[in-house]
Amino acid sequence: MNAPNPAQDRAAARTAFARAHLGPDCAEPHPASSDASFRSYWRVGTGAASVVLMDAPPEREDLGPWLDVAARLRAAGLRAPRVLAEDRSQGFLLIEDFGTRTLLPELNEASVEAHYPQAMRAMLQMQATVDAAGLPDYDADRLVAEMELLPTWFLQHHLGIDPGCDGWDELERAFAALVRAALEQPQVFVHRDFHSRNLMLLDDGELGLIDFQDAVRGPIAYDLVSLLRDCYIVWPDERVHGWCEAYRVQAAAAGLLRADRASFARWFDLIGLQRHLKVLGIFCRLWYRDGKAGYLADLPRVWDYVRRVGARHGETRALVARLEAAIGARDLSLARA
Repeated sequence: MNAPNPAQDRAAARTAFARAHLGPDCAEPHPASSDASFRSYWRVGTGAASVVLMDAPPEREDLGPWLDVAARLRAAGLRAPRVLAEDRSQGFLLIEDFGTRTLLPELNEASVEAHYPQAMRAMLQMQATVDAAGLPDYDADRLVAEMELLPTWFLQHHLGIDPGCDGWDELERAFAALVRAALEQPQVFVHRDFHSRNLMLLDDGELGLIDFQDAVRGPIAYDLVSLLRDCYIVWPDERVHGWCEAYRVQAAAAGLLRADRASFARWFDLIGLQRHLKVLGIFCRLWYRDGKAGYLADLPRVWDYVRRVGARHGETRALVARLEAAIGARDLSLARA
């Protein structure tokens, strides 16, 4: 008697779902991409006829939030993938194929001046028109819980350091200051992962949005910092500040905020620190818990954001100094033995 093979069983279920909706002659789905969750994506067909099969094991992932947010985005005129077929009990969707052109590999010194304004226009449209009613609030509990990934996964698992009582006190003071700054901001629809790997360049020139299932109602500068201080690409500070100010002017004209340049720049910096402290923990968790090593290579870039930006602000300067002492000359991209 053959032993159960869950991977083969799942593959067979994917194929059966695809053929039930696309016809019995369609080929077996082949890998398209995966992400930091337990979802995976499979392409079925080729060329203009291809669609994407999303595999979200129901014991691991709930398709409900993805379907809900996709519908909100499309209702607001934004390009989220259309749903062609669904089986929520098995955790399968057939969705529109946005192709393979993510924004990241197409960014360079010249192209960014067209791509980022387009992305910021989509962001402003999201914030102004997407219905955020009923979405989770990015409240104090959620913000702190995310930042607590830093001591657990970055300090303890990756660096092998226990913060100790003094360290925890320092962390909590910094966390509290970052939460206050986040809650001072206008609260709008927040994608939560609005960056170059989740923005698709479509053949018709529009921008496609993916990986939006964790959307919340939260601080207006969150998605902007996700884009401009992307964990996967770095731009000079003067360019980032220029884009940030251009966004502020447009958001103010749209009635989304009333903040001067200095106030908005502070919000931008501090919500970016909240995000990047969280990401230091998440990228480590993806390796030590989930076995996804690729994200460790991005740790030095994220730490550099934390170090440079955190040192500018009194609320986070002491925390940055403590982290610098803990890291020393260590190569953060190398896993702990």
